[in-house]
Amino acid sequence: MTDLPQHRAAYAARIVARAGSDDPALIRAFARVPREAYCGPGPWTVLAEDGVARVTDPAGLYRDALVVLRPEAGLNNGEPSLHALCLAAAGVRPGERVVQVGAGGGYYTAILAELVGRSGRVDAYEIEPGLAAAARAALDGTAQVRVHARSGAQGPLPPADLVTVAAGATAPLPVWLDALVPGGRLLVPLTADRGGGGMLLARRPAGDAAAWPARFLSLVSFVPCTGARRPGEAARLGLAFRDRDWRQVRALHRGGRPGPGAFVAGEGWWLG
Repeated sequence: MTDLPQHRAAYAARIVARAGSDDPALIRAFARVPREAYCGPGPWTVLAEDGVARVTDPAGLYRDALVVLRPEAGLNNGEPSLHALCLAAAGVRPGERVVQVGAGGGYYTAILAELVGRSGRVDAYEIEPGLAAAARAALDGTAQVRVHARSGAQGPLPPADLVTVAAGATAPLPVWLDALVPGGRLLVPLTADRGGGGMLLARRPAGDAAAWPARFLSLVSFVPCTGARRPGEAARLGLAFRDRDWRQVRALHRGGRPGPGAFVAGEGWWLG
């Protein structure tokens, strides 16, 4: 019989290291959460760098690969090292309040719940009814988690220390930015129509400053976020990622006229 805890421990250390971190809390969270409990019944289809595989042993899920959740919709349980990279950069701490947009089957919801602990809270939003039901069932008994079967691109949203989005948007929506308390962070993939773009991390400063510290963590590809896409912004993002250096982005501006050398400008926001 496969020693799953041993596989999880090795996987956790490996993917967190691949994300450039050695955070013991993050390693512990990935080591504790059973991925197989959040990916539906096996066998599972795994999409990795070396190809597609059908997996019957849960141990096969403990690799840095995508696990298909809804093939007809292109939905999957995302790449673990990318999520580890984002969570390490966001610095999730015990007692924090998290809004998760796009819970999927609940795997990364469970990781977030481990990071915030019982003194924290995770409000997870999933628009696909079947996935929302599966996530709610899998997370039953996790007191700090609430799964909402609706869009997280619409309000109201509770106040949050972190808003994390797991689908491609064309803008950091006001509903996400307004939910953040001072010092709160937003993780959102800004993507063009073909799905490619960058994972943006922005932090709300104290006071009413219009410029928020921000940077792209990595190039990414995500399925579209329903309710968070505008054709004009998608086109401008496509041109920006093609013609400009995403590594130079340092600020998210709310309102105002785009300054010289702006990376991209949307409706009521721009990146400088």
